[in-house]
Amino acid sequence: MKSPVYLYTGPEFGQRNDAIDAVKKSLEQKFGDIDNHLFYLIETPFSQVMTILQSGTLFSNGVCVVCKNAELLKKKDDIEMLSQWLESPSESSVLILVSDEVSVDNKLDKLVPPENKKKFWEMYESDKLPWISTFFNKNGYSITQDAASLILSMVENNTLALKNECSRFFVLFPKEHEITDEDVESVLIHTREENAFTLFNQIAKFSDSPQKRFESGVEILQKIRLSKENNSVMIISGLASCFRKLVLWHNLCSGGYEPDDFTFKTKGFTSSTMRKQYRSAAKIWTTGQATAILAILGSTDMEIRTGGSLLEDVLLQKMLYEIIIKKGAPISDATIQ
Repeated sequence: MKSPVYLYTGPEFGQRNDAIDAVKKSLEQKFGDIDNHLFYLIETPFSQVMTILQSGTLFSNGVCVVCKNAELLKKKDDIEMLSQWLESPSESSVLILVSDEVSVDNKLDKLVPPENKKKFWEMYESDKLPWISTFFNKNGYSITQDAASLILSMVENNTLALKNECSRFFVLFPKEHEITDEDVESVLIHTREENAFTLFNQIAKFSDSPQKRFESGVEILQKIRLSKENNSVMIISGLASCFRKLVLWHNLCSGGYEPDDFTFKTKGFTSSTMRKQYRSAAKIWTTGQATAILAILGSTDMEIRTGGSLLEDVLLQKMLYEIIIKKGAPISDATIQ
């Protein structure tokens, strides 16, 4: 009998979701109607998850439980509950453990057979532009390189976010239309909802005072939290992607001069809009400050994951203050130079 537990980890949400859907589809093909459940271990006891798996359902032929925050599953009692269930599981019940992290507790990892485990990594820099071009071509469109680069500068680095944003063009333009950077600006800049990348663009405006950038940043953060992209993990992940790119910008421009156009393009800074954005950000944060900010983002992410959602908005606003006003220094420390 095939093991009914799966473990999918890593930050590539699009491909990860595709793998989850494939497991569900396989279960449906075998048993017909199934009950689908989604739980977050940061707020739901694992015993509740196991109760559903053990009791099954009276109203369908199978059960599929997706359990997120699997990195939190490490208590001895929880691991033993799962282990006991795996000794004689129901053939029609499946548990899919999911984590944005790349690894989980070793005791949990050992309970999942290798063929049921997969890490989903973000795309390599060199794969991003081809992915966008291919996605548009498959749907009957073409796109310029500048336009594809502009999309990448504004959208989180995972295929789920890219699919959602790129699909908007298919509603607004006829088949065989070539998407230009002007099209991207009109669709994604002027009509889109806020996200981590528009937040970075706002707080990286050198022409604005730190206080104005902080106030604008908090306003955008509040809009994001009220939108469908309100997940704090995605917000922090998006900002971290931007600040890693800022560190790369500083390394490319060390010595006080910018590299040639070819070098910029090979490093992912292909559009003039993106270069303008990071040129402005580099005037605000040094390499050391950007590196310190990455540490702030990591510590905030950990605080939110371990502390629950009660103080989530407070921690996110504190994080913004440390990024914008303190330039990467914790509130209790002096500003990093």
